[in-house]
Amino acid sequence: MGRGTRQTDKSKKSVARFHFHAGLAELLVRRYRADAPSYRFRDQPGIKDAIEAMGIPHTEVDVILANGLSVNFSYPLQDNDTIDVYPVFADIPITRPLKLSPRPPHPAAFVIDVHLGKLARRLRLLGFDACYSNAFADAEIMAVAEREDRIILTRDTGILKHRKVRHGYLVRSDHLDGQLRETLKRYDLSGRIQLWSRCMLCNGLMEKVSKAEVEPFLELKTRLYYADFQRCSSCGRVYWKGSHYQEIKQWLDDFLIKASLL
Repeated sequence: MGRGTRQTDKSKKSVARFHFHAGLAELLVRRYRADAPSYRFRDQPGIKDAIEAMGIPHTEVDVILANGLSVNFSYPLQDNDTIDVYPVFADIPITRPLKLSPRPPHPAAFVIDVHLGKLARRLRLLGFDACYSNAFADAEIMAVAEREDRIILTRDTGILKHRKVRHGYLVRSDHLDGQLRETLKRYDLSGRIQLWSRCMLCNGLMEKVSKAEVEPFLELKTRLYYADFQRCSSCGRVYWKGSHYQEIKQWLDDFLIKASLL
């Protein structure tokens, strides 16, 4: 009889109820998409494991309240706990909560996964350091982020759940302008835009050059009609304010106005 009693106790599952705030609930896996989802567990798992099992990468979490008290990721989940989870910039109902999201690198520097190549080019256009290769595997992205203290931008929750990832953001929007707005808002970058300061092709820094320095590489009409040139210090690509420049500038002006960044 004693053995049977111990087996019954061991098989009993505990329950905690979670509340995800300020948009985090939209990241939950389907089975937890209730107003206050219940999480069933055995023993006392760390709360970080529970949150990530429900679909939320730790990089999206800034504050956790367990029964109204601020706790860190190692908090052991208890039966009948009420857990509130908040992202960065959310309003927290207590003073001086324990912040779990580390300060992002300053100045902001990014490494961007293979599905966000257009976002990488747009960030470079605005002057932000955006490392990107369409050949990067997840392991390479994480290695670059760790080695160079970069923020991972991705649409893959899996990569952001790795323990070694410190800085990362899960891009929500399917559209380029939306992705760019999200990134600028998340890292408060609107006041740090430096247009045309980076090469859109390779991420190198731009430098002003005289026409004489680049003239041998220019086509006839470019030599005739343009006088101001910039060159990438890394790949050597030469830029001038031609028709393509005007198209990009028009998009940029429209974007900044709509995003209330001008």
